Amino acid sequence: MTELNITLLAGGVGGAKAAEGLAASHYAKGTKIIGNIADDDEFHGLWVSPDIDTLMYSLGDQIDRQQGWGRKNETYQVLKELAALGQDTWMTLGDLDLATHIYRTHLKKQGVSASEITRRLSKRHDVSVPILLPTDDVVQTRVKTPQGWMSFQQYFVREHCQADVVEIEYKGIEEATATSEALEQIANSQLIVIAPSNPIVSIGAILAVPEIQAAIEKSQAYVIAISPLIGGKTVKGPADKMLEAAGKSIDSKGIYQCYSRFLNALVIDGADGQDALWLEDQGLDVLVTPTLMNTTQEKTRLLTQVVEFAMSRQLDSLTTRQANRRSS
Repeated sequence: MTELNITLLAGGVGGAKAAEGLAASHYAKGTKIIGNIADDDEFHGLWVSPDIDTLMYSLGDQIDRQQGWGRKNETYQVLKELAALGQDTWMTLGDLDLATHIYRTHLKKQGVSASEITRRLSKRHDVSVPILLPTDDVVQTRVKTPQGWMSFQQYFVREHCQADVVEIEYKGIEEATATSEALEQIANSQLIVIAPSNPIVSIGAILAVPEIQAAIEKSQAYVIAISPLIGGKTVKGPADKMLEAAGKSIDSKGIYQCYSRFLNALVIDGADGQDALWLEDQGLDVLVTPTLMNTTQEKTRLLTQVVEFAMSRQLDSLTTRQANRRSS
């Protein structure tokens, strides 16, 4: 049996959980992940890729499960010494984690592409599901608050998402070039799953890379997104503030608005079940099911259900088209 070719667009903790669910499912061999690189930034002279590393550590079972980010069994001796030397240490980087950033920065200075660096680091952590990058160029999300512009990490980590969001931009996006690996994967996909990630700064940053969204719109893939909202609230992170800043409603309708140009189906939690009829009226297939993912079993159950729902809807659509052709 030919493997189903699946692409997962993923960012943040929600993206990592969805990636783990697919990796633990029967569909792992046919899955590739396109991750978010727009959260990347430099700290202490080192290039840090938070979303890619969270994906990598999660799939390699090296993640700190309690935090949802960083390495398990971590120590912080270097950070303590940097603090003693008067350096800003609000970005928590553990000793094991720093080894990743030192290695990445060393290769980056040698001219090795970000995609190749990710492949080498994934191999080190025994990650079997390929992690692709949307671009090898530097793209950075910036957030404008009433106090002015700041990097996403400053807003998210240092400021704890407290300030209101006025505007969001992806610095460097106009000059970025999509990787051939990402474009080829999208073109060959039968199913594209959008993880329950922040639709503005995680998935939105991926889609903003020139050619990426156009490739999705041109593809023959069935596109299904998992809403990051439960009961109209975010499980983690500032997606609600970001949606509001982007002029979207903070509910399932707002998630649909982010992906309306190419979306076939939306997965929503039972707490948002009242939105199902409206979504169906927009022409979407809707799966209402528990979407909170804490355990491996919950992650695997949800992603398996998502894939099987999408496959059944594709089959129903094909059967309808064949029946219409026979009757015409």
